[in-house]
Amino acid sequence: MGRVEDGVTAEELEDWDPGTSALPAPGIKQGPREQAGTGPLSQKCWEPEPDAPSQPGPALWFRGRAHTQALAGGSSLQQLDPENTGFIGAETFAGLVHSHELPLDPAKLDMLVALAQSNEQGQVCYQEGVCGCGKLGPCPQISSVYKRFVRYVAYEILPCEVDRRWYFYRHRSCPPPVFMASVTLAQIIVFLCYGARLNKWVLQTYHPEYMKSPLVYHPGHRARAWRFLTYMFMHVGLEQLGFNALLQLMIGVPLEMVHGLLRISLLYLAGVLAGSLTVSITDMRAPVVGGSGGVYALCSAHLANVVMNWAGMRCPYKLLRMVLALVCMSSEVGRAVWLRFSPPLPASGPQPSFMAHLAGAVVGVSMGLTILRSYEERLRDQCGWWVVLLAYGTFLLFAVFWNVFAYDLLGAHIPPPP
Repeated sequence: MGRVEDGVTAEELEDWDPGTSALPAPGIKQGPREQAGTGPLSQKCWEPEPDAPSQPGPALWFRGRAHTQALAGGSSLQQLDPENTGFIGAETFAGLVHSHELPLDPAKLDMLVALAQSNEQGQVCYQEGVCGCGKLGPCPQISSVYKRFVRYVAYEILPCEVDRRWYFYRHRSCPPPVFMASVTLAQIIVFLCYGARLNKWVLQTYHPEYMKSPLVYHPGHRARAWRFLTYMFMHVGLEQLGFNALLQLMIGVPLEMVHGLLRISLLYLAGVLAGSLTVSITDMRAPVVGGSGGVYALCSAHLANVVMNWAGMRCPYKLLRMVLALVCMSSEVGRAVWLRFSPPLPASGPQPSFMAHLAGAVVGVSMGLTILRSYEERLRDQCGWWVVLLAYGTFLLFAVFWNVFAYDLLGAHIPPPP
């Protein structure tokens, strides 16, 4: 028998298809449609054995002898279930969890123990434990189309098979991934407003009224601290907005579905802030527009995670897609460099800098990779996370002092603010 993870053997994990069948539970056999792999997920996650007793309320199905012996470390079924009821008590289960020698995820074990200790009937349902029920709610019943999308997201983002199936079962459609969708919608609305106002949809930065926006970062307005973030809502033109919006929806939304709003919003905003601060240090005369800092943080983090877990990733055509992503991102950087140093139209001042792209990529490879490799693990428990935070905090402190003192000390000739 293969290695057991979360009460399921390696052979069963390899044979399981989350798009057509439910995760097999110890001692629970699947219905004929699920076994055949031709039907959707049924109303019940599993069908119990015909001879298993029916009892209301949560209870742990412990009928599988092989799984029981693996978790119990050799204890007999008679010791675990002396009355042969087919159920196991919460205290017994908690003891097995704490004394086992299997390579199980500590976060999942903690959740199961918490469920066992909080159950009023003193019993825990394996099905509800895997689905995150009890205090975490019942198994989600989702439509077939959305189920396929969740399965696609799991295989696109997570490199571990157990984590993919765990995410598939514990995923809930509420709350939805609102951050990336809201940011993209706000960027589109702002672009449409300025496009209609200026009557210009391409290369808007060449319009004399564009830089007067209170959202654009301009070196002459460094004291207005909100501009270091709000510049992400402004874009050079339709081409830059389309590129950023497409990546935010194709990569940002799946990442937010898997890793949550807090982590992905932190990564995105860290890339945006690092982008404007880097420009203020390395290209002191240039303004900044566009959400490329945050977009490149997300993309570089995802691509780095794919490379670091190349063997475990199951997304189709990953090599081809990796090459295409790198070509598109490099082309966008090249276009930004061209617009910065060889403007195609007469301009009243320097054009937006390209350094925000590179700063976002650095944030993604460092902070982003740490976040994406920590699925269902607390960041505060990882030494690498604190190292990254310390490095980012040091950069922020240096950038603040640079913006306060360096411009005057170096005698930088910045263009007059609009």
